[in-house]
Amino acid sequence: MYKQISSNVRLTWGLVLFFIIFVISLGWIFARIYNSQIILVIAVAISLFQALLSYYYSDKIALLTSGARQLKRSEAVELFRIVENLSIASGVKQPLIYIINDPMPNAFATGRDPQHASLAVTTGLLEKLNKTELEGVIAHEMSHVRNYDILVMTIVVVLVGSVALISNWFLRFGFWGSRDSNSNGGGGQITFFIGIILAILAPISATLIQLAISRNREYLADASAALLTRYPEGLASALEKISSDKSPTNLKNSATAHLYIANPFRSQAVSNLFSTHPPIADRVARLRKMIL
Repeated sequence: MYKQISSNVRLTWGLVLFFIIFVISLGWIFARIYNSQIILVIAVAISLFQALLSYYYSDKIALLTSGARQLKRSEAVELFRIVENLSIASGVKQPLIYIINDPMPNAFATGRDPQHASLAVTTGLLEKLNKTELEGVIAHEMSHVRNYDILVMTIVVVLVGSVALISNWFLRFGFWGSRDSNSNGGGGQITFFIGIILAILAPISATLIQLAISRNREYLADASAALLTRYPEGLASALEKISSDKSPTNLKNSATAHLYIANPFRSQAVSNLFSTHPPIADRVARLRKMIL
């Protein structure tokens, strides 16, 4: 577990550093194209601001974009008891509990560390899962909290979205000013096209990073949840119910899809290759092979 925590912390800072370098690099390229240092200054300011924003406020952004509201204990006593018991068992501070008004059963955890964690569940999850299944799902999310997966996965929400927005801004700026870049000669044209290519490829690369980070951590969280509850069948049964549920989702923002225990947009996925999660059938099979 400690090895995984250290790995997640290193990966987080690596992602933040990559984001800063990427934005500054784009700013430097376009500053050269248009011979305007103000572009580079803006790029540096944006990269630093977004990096700080992603670290301190990415959890609040994820909750806000998901339409979550904080729950009172009186609204879901059994859920609070399950979270309290699993918090004690996992040795972490009890997270804040949020509810999302959505008929599709799902859940996610977010925050920068176990001391600043939040857990969100949909109304569909509370209505359609029994106690042992709900316990398995909460244990899965608590494993994300304990392993610091929440730090990596939540920061990715802001960084991926920021990369897409900044790339789009540079593309628009580039095409708008492409006529002026002709005056820089052949070197200017080469630099211009390099900038355009980077702006196009960056959001694709960021999305692929998002998929890889999410999928690798789901298997580990499943195994950790089974060890925490000592009952793998609870989570296995919950995953089967979640995957077979055909309720439409109210969620609109795909940037947070990798946070959930199951991809809320799985019906729209072209193939498993582009899914934010590993196939649920594989996850269930692994859980049922566990011997505790």
